[in-house]
Amino acid sequence: MNLSAFLAARGGAAGTADLARAGFSRAGLDRALAAGAIIRIRRGHYGLPQDPSDHRAARELKALLTCLSAAPSYRLWTLVPARTLHLCSGHRRAPLDTVAHGACRHPQHPWLPVAGLADVLIHALHCLPELQALVMVQCAVGRGDISLGFLRSKLGGNRNGRARSVLDRVIPRADSVLEVLANDAFRRAGLHVRRHVEIPGVGEVDFLIEECLVVETDGETHLEPIQVRKDRSRNNATVVGGYLGLRFGYADVVHHPERMMAQVLAVLEQRRAGAFHP
Repeated sequence: MNLSAFLAARGGAAGTADLARAGFSRAGLDRALAAGAIIRIRRGHYGLPQDPSDHRAARELKALLTCLSAAPSYRLWTLVPARTLHLCSGHRRAPLDTVAHGACRHPQHPWLPVAGLADVLIHALHCLPELQALVMVQCAVGRGDISLGFLRSKLGGNRNGRARSVLDRVIPRADSVLEVLANDAFRRAGLHVRRHVEIPGVGEVDFLIEECLVVETDGETHLEPIQVRKDRSRNNATVVGGYLGLRFGYADVVHHPERMMAQVLAVLEQRRAGAFHP
């Protein structure tokens, strides 16, 4: 493996000790620096010229990315990208244009300038709006990267009540951000909701609400021609099977949840009024 490939596999940067253990000599580093293949981030640390800016900034500040800024490193779901750096700076003062978080109490990422996953999620639960924190935690818990029990054990006391309330909204399985947000909206409206229900002739549906209304949440893959044809067939089978059906896309669920809920409640109210009965 050449030097650039090694650095790329390590997230774009490494220290001289790691490079030496991997067999890269000082002379080789100097040649790569002279050729512009790598850059010196700071004394004893080298990286690729295309090192992600957040990682480079954290290394230069001798800090760790956390909260929303660390989500891409762990491939966590997010609703919005970080517009400013969220940092753990230890005893050092964080720059004014960053969001400073408390101390990191768990092992950091093995090679990236990123806080450990537990610290990232705990910081998110304390820092972010509830839904933004929820989708990050749901992603990590759903993949089995961390357990709800472990997070709860770190969030005792009255000051962590809000964070624990977000953990209460994590569900056993969610296949997408849309499912997390839609489920949360339906539950908060007091609706009886069953998820991932198998309906004869249709297959597994995302939601069955009040035992009569099938709701599907469609991500980008549902815009592909083959999937459109499949969804159309499923919609028809849903109605033939005696159920009502609604479909919502990303913009509906993420940006206009109030409009989504208004349509769901309108259909349920019409059914209660007898609109869909013979």
